[in-house]
Amino acid sequence: MKHQKALVWFRRDLRDNDHAALSAALANSHEVHCAFVFDREILDALPSRNDRRVHFIHESLLELHAALQARGGGLLVRHGFAQEEIPALARELGVNAVFANRDYEPTAKTRDAAIAVALAGHGIALELFKDQTIFECDELLTQSGKPYTVFTPYKNAWLKRCTAADAASWPTEGRFANYSGNALPSLPELGFETSDIGQIGIQPGMSGARALWLDFRGDRLDHYGERRDYPAIKGVSYLSVHLRFGTISIRELVRHAQAQQADAWLNELIWRDFYFMILDRFPHVVNRAFKPEYDLIRWDDWPAGLSAWCEGRTGYPLVDAAMRQLNFSGWMHNRLRMVVASFLSKDLGIDWRQGERYFAERLVDFDLSANNGGWQWAASSGCDAQPYFRIFNPVAQSEKFDPEGRFIRRYVPELASVPDKYIHQPWRMSTMEQQMCDVVIGRDYPAPIVDHAQARERTLARYAVVKKPI
Repeated sequence: MKHQKALVWFRRDLRDNDHAALSAALANSHEVHCAFVFDREILDALPSRNDRRVHFIHESLLELHAALQARGGGLLVRHGFAQEEIPALARELGVNAVFANRDYEPTAKTRDAAIAVALAGHGIALELFKDQTIFECDELLTQSGKPYTVFTPYKNAWLKRCTAADAASWPTEGRFANYSGNALPSLPELGFETSDIGQIGIQPGMSGARALWLDFRGDRLDHYGERRDYPAIKGVSYLSVHLRFGTISIRELVRHAQAQQADAWLNELIWRDFYFMILDRFPHVVNRAFKPEYDLIRWDDWPAGLSAWCEGRTGYPLVDAAMRQLNFSGWMHNRLRMVVASFLSKDLGIDWRQGERYFAERLVDFDLSANNGGWQWAASSGCDAQPYFRIFNPVAQSEKFDPEGRFIRRYVPELASVPDKYIHQPWRMSTMEQQMCDVVIGRDYPAPIVDHAQARERTLARYAVVKKPI
């Protein structure tokens, strides 16, 4: 039996197509209202009032509202605490059920549980659906009935299980509640400033996602496997922020990857599912190491080293270029995320959680599950992480993945005139060579703040604790 009225609560799924909760509401209700809450529980905790993510969400909501209006509906937008706003709005609208897509972060799960209780007290159901993953929760388990903690067996199970139905599009046809007017609050009304996302080339909304997707799937997807590790090459999709806020459907991307046999890219989409599952099943990773023994490691308290890393002035050109890319654009190439994370934890000896927090503040595409998973992978404390004795050599990584120094020169312009033979290790230039390039190490560009070989030995000693019985 259909509900008379339903409310769809948009969260990190800002599109009107291939949307699980919206599809279910339209199929099971005579009239569907749509809403979004700028949740003060999240916004009030942000360190800056100039936040690119808030601006991205705001612009994406304007587009979503227009799309829903074109279909006879619209978007109700509230600014407050979601635990209060959603039950109040549901009662105000007189709906029988609230439909939303499931979120796997611990705080979101706690929030949803509280809202479910509040709604139930008024006879209103909270219906949650799978939308941002292909498989979730306990859908993929080992033969012993436990969650996977190693990626390759998980991937194999994922590939074996995934059928056309799992990646099928959700239809979103039905009757929307009609709205007139309903202007969204402006960014200043929300307490935020207009950011520079337009100047740095970020196009929000479904249209932004579509433009990037069409560009990537043209001919670049076919070459993703061989180009994805080179930051100076346009080899990746740049869709991460759109996946984060759901302006494009993961199912559409998976369908296309399977049809094109784009295995390397599909592999990355499966990693995304894997980290969602890890966060959902092992929520302790938010604050602690996935492997408890790694919490015994004693990290260095080195504020100056952390500042140098954050600001891109460690003296290692690829590390510095990557951090400056992050600070400028709110995005970092995935290969470089691994390089700088390894450098912070294993060259500087600084707790990976400090780097994770910095990424959380700076990344426009910040996603707790992937960010935490990536940092714990690099620090060797996570599930299926690189062995603790595998320590990226920042010079070797630079020589391999930016051989001509094109990426380095873009983000570290003071090294633009340094010859290729020295671009990865400019400190090796003689005094005369430095003067000829007008790059004096220690004046125009810093000397390395650590010696990698010595840092490697310190890291091996630091990590020795994980080999001892607890």
